[in-house]
Amino acid sequence: MTPFDLTGKNILISGASSGIGRQCAISCDKMGATVILMGRDNARLEETLSQMDEPSKHLVCRGNLTDFDWVTQIVEYVVREKGRLHGLLNCAGISATLPMKLVSKEKLEEYFTTNVFAAYHLTQEVCKVGHFDKNGGSIVFFSSVMGCVGEVGKSLYGMTKGALVAGMRSLACELAKKSIRVNTVSPGVVITPINEHLPHIANPEKRKILEEQHLLGLGRPEDVANACIYLLSDASRWVTGTNLVIDGGYTAR
Repeated sequence: MTPFDLTGKNILISGASSGIGRQCAISCDKMGATVILMGRDNARLEETLSQMDEPSKHLVCRGNLTDFDWVTQIVEYVVREKGRLHGLLNCAGISATLPMKLVSKEKLEEYFTTNVFAAYHLTQEVCKVGHFDKNGGSIVFFSSVMGCVGEVGKSLYGMTKGALVAGMRSLACELAKKSIRVNTVSPGVVITPINEHLPHIANPEKRKILEEQHLLGLGRPEDVANACIYLLSDASRWVTGTNLVIDGGYTAR
């Protein structure tokens, strides 16, 4: 037994079909948790499940987080099937580089609905009476270094990620009386199967620039997943209202 052990804990993970969310699901499984995998693509969710040590103990829930009625119903279903929840990782989100002149009303709605409103609503449902463990637990929002620092073309994305950090702190105050800890993680550039073929990473010259911006080089999904294990586990029992920056030194300069 270690303070990082998740045995006996039910952990809901949105965005579990790929990238960091997938690795979080796999890592939580290895630490003994029962994982509820939530995402839009059933085939990719099943692929995540197939990489876990004990697939039969987990639960796959396919749907769109921006469908608030579905979220309400699915959280109730999860609690009926697996029991009360002990942790939530809000991994789902979208990203893009857009100069301000190209940000339309539709883009504003899309990014805030996906990155902020959907995560907030899922957290509301998880925290309803009878849904979360009576002894409390942990909620983690996925922000970004772009919620802390600026970069050309990241105003829209950065606003949504900064909103999560600001909201997290007030939720930490509000939910402390229920022993529910609330924190954010803010990753730098992490190499995933989805983004490794994008120009800013696939192009050797552009990748070198990115690597030089991160003192320890670019990250891996495991780097973020390990931090989430800490925040979900009893090892972080005295940690709430904190933004944990996991960026290989990107923001140190």
